[in-house]
Amino acid sequence: MTTSREIRLKNRPVGVPTHGDFELATVDVAAPGPGEVQVRNLWMSVDPYMRGRMYDRKSYSPPFELGKAMQGGAIGEVTASNDPDYAVGDIVNSMFGWREAFNASPKALVAAGMGALTKIDTHGLPPQTFLGVLGMTGMTAYVGLLRIAALKDGDVVFVSAAAGAVGSIVCQIAKLKGHTVIGSAGGPEKVAFLKSIGVDHVIDYKATPDVVAELAKVAPKGIDVYFENVGGVHLEAAISSARPFARMALCGMISQYNETGTPTGPSNIIQAVGKSLRLEGFIVSNHYDLYPQFATDMAEWIKAGKITWKETVEDGIERAPDAFIKLFAGENMGKMLVKLA
Repeated sequence: MTTSREIRLKNRPVGVPTHGDFELATVDVAAPGPGEVQVRNLWMSVDPYMRGRMYDRKSYSPPFELGKAMQGGAIGEVTASNDPDYAVGDIVNSMFGWREAFNASPKALVAAGMGALTKIDTHGLPPQTFLGVLGMTGMTAYVGLLRIAALKDGDVVFVSAAAGAVGSIVCQIAKLKGHTVIGSAGGPEKVAFLKSIGVDHVIDYKATPDVVAELAKVAPKGIDVYFENVGGVHLEAAISSARPFARMALCGMISQYNETGTPTGPSNIIQAVGKSLRLEGFIVSNHYDLYPQFATDMAEWIKAGKITWKETVEDGIERAPDAFIKLFAGENMGKMLVKLA
């Protein structure tokens, strides 16, 4: 028997989540049963999409249950095993974050359609890399830019939340493929980071009163691709500056996740008709047929020094709510992670 601390959803947040919406609990974890493994988590991911699972309704994922441990990406180490395919010391990827330890049957998870417990060969990379640039984060950037937005030679690319976990990878993929990239981020530190990775023009949305005008200024001939992470005025700016037949990959709209009223859409959406724009939302889990190519490409780019990344780390499971809340204040640089061990 071992013990594990976990974060549970106590209340369904109204507006921006607060510490009162979460609770820390300690549970006993028995020895693993037949076919089970026991995992001690090392790292867990904190992502904006989790806000959608806090509502009492289904979006593209079931809502979190009140009074139960939340879920999210995690990297852990097998500490006991009754499955011949897993050995003590194996590093595994799972969706059992927000807790320090757990038991699971790898075969039962797959059979129930609950995802997989995946062994990872880290190839000497830090294990948390597989929650970020080599995990769902990197895969989201890759899918959105190359499949959904269908990047073409000569495209001018605009990325919102460009210093974030996904946005910064989007910027770098576009740059290594030879494109002009415009990124939007908030604050001088993030602006400096984007310039350091080769972004051609950076809009500090916190320092400018008019993102629409600023984008038109730095992209006088317009944009061809928009990678959407924010929504609101950023989407309006992208539509305004879009060239005919521009493509927009709608990954997220963090500016609206905590709205308590009815959000308003972009006032210039009618331009999507006249400009023949394509706006397409996507969920990365629907595109895992691209994973082998993504893994190959990303590993090569990292090895060649063409991709870099930032991490913002909180220490301890008790800090997971702080990490999550900070996402909505823009306090993260790159990937937001919680170190558990």
